[in-house]
This record gives sequence, C-alpha cells and structure tokens, in this order.
Amino acid sequence: MSESWGPHDLGGQAGGPIDLAEHDTAYWEWQIDAMIRLALKKGLISDFAELRDGIEQLTPDDYASCTYYERWAKSLAFTLVSRGVISDRQLTDQVEIVRQRQESA
Repeated sequence: MSESWGPHDLGGQAGGPIDLAEHDTAYWEWQIDAMIRLALKKGLISDFAELRDGIEQLTPDDYASCTYYERWAKSLAFTLVSRGVISDRQLTDQVEIVRQRQESA
C-alpha cells in the first residue's frame, strides 16, 4: 500500500521555530472556534479529531500560508461541504457576501 504524506507530516524533520509569545485571540478566531463548537453541538461533526482530515487535505502552500484558525476554518468548510450540509456554491456565495460587507465597511 502506498502511503501519502502531507505538509503536516514532518516525520522527525525540523519544523521550524514555534512562537510561544502570548497573543490576543482575534475576534474572527473566536468566531471560528464558536462555529466549530456549534457544529459539534448540532452533530454536524463528531469531534475535533474529525477535522484533522480537512487539515490534512490542505495543499502544502495552503498549509504553510494559513494560520492555525484559518486551517480550522478551511477544515470545517471542507467537512460540511463533503457531508452535504452546505453546497460548495452556497459556501462560495456566502464568502462573497462577507467579502463585500468587509469592503464596504
């Protein structure tokens, strides 16, 4: 069987420095956390570990360029679309609505 490795699998390689500095959690990061917890409560996902699959589906470029919460957001979106909770089109349309709202603010 062929094994597939993703950007998250460092296999003992140096992963680079870890920023241990305290920082405030941004409002949008709290929103991602709340969406994940709501999805758990509603039974749309079974546990946090389930979202690892979405993170493991990220391309190496996405994985490297995304923050911790951006990875979780992409994973939640991947999981909900793959389960048919929301369509890819609905998600794309909603993201565009949010972008337009931010641009006009």
